[in-house]
Amino acid sequence: MSGSIATDHLMTFSGRFSEQLLPEALSSLSVSFLVDDLEVRRGGVAANICFGLGSLGLRPVIVGSVGADFGEYREWLERHGVDTSGVAVSATRHTARFVCTTDTDQNQIASFYPGAMSEAADIDLGALGDLDLVLISPNAPDAMVAHAAYCRDHAIPFAADPSQQLASLDATAITTLLDGAQILFNNAYEAALLESKTGMSAEEVLTAVGTRVSTHGADGVVIQQVGEDDVRVPVVPAEHVADPTGVGDAFRAGFLAGRSWGLGLERSAQLGSLLATSCLESLGPQEYVLDKAAGQARLAAAYGEAAAAEIASHL
Repeated sequence: MSGSIATDHLMTFSGRFSEQLLPEALSSLSVSFLVDDLEVRRGGVAANICFGLGSLGLRPVIVGSVGADFGEYREWLERHGVDTSGVAVSATRHTARFVCTTDTDQNQIASFYPGAMSEAADIDLGALGDLDLVLISPNAPDAMVAHAAYCRDHAIPFAADPSQQLASLDATAITTLLDGAQILFNNAYEAALLESKTGMSAEEVLTAVGTRVSTHGADGVVIQQVGEDDVRVPVVPAEHVADPTGVGDAFRAGFLAGRSWGLGLERSAQLGSLLATSCLESLGPQEYVLDKAAGQARLAAAYGEAAAAEIASHL
């Protein structure tokens, strides 16, 4: 899993951002929100996905650049089944920081300091041995392009997950990332942004990658494949909502785990939805614990006994 490794600083605002922002004054925006609490959590897209995969019993290799302050975080990931041999330590920069405030409507305002992530392009994927699939998730833009090129040049299957970095990627970088990818992950907004920045239609994007997995929040997931009917998977209902940070990463972990076990697209998305909801009910992207019996019961309630039994046989 190539991507960001970061520390998350998560805050909650008891009001609504929409009530504090004046449309006619956005050109001179200066606003501060008094938050209720602060939680410092482990995060970063690649780390969140690897945590989920490790929690499901897989041994993912995480690829990213960190600072000398990574020691305790490394131990945490290793305890949860993650191979950190692909992590490079910067001599001068701190590990990346994600600072995010969430309001009562689950809207978020965030900032991301890349820090050591800026050196991720220097990591040689060839030093990691045989790779079954490389997920290229948000990272330094030059690292994303470089790792996609390496996968193409060495015939290594890869999936593209530009998500938060779409705002920083130009059209050339985006199309380069799509070239040769077997799967594209995005949410509904990212799908529209990708098409707007590249000038590609939805059909052209799908043709380029073959499989497109789009998350739609509470409306579930849509999976598209060239020449096939869309697969639509509803969410696993949440018992409560704690924090949306990392929900998409948890979905990707479950989906990729399902695919590695040989499950079909629908079953893989159902497992991903279970992990996503488990993450949504936890404060922080790496704090959920998946109980097999409870997870099977929730899958059965959401998708039926047959689906639950097929997925649970791998948990």
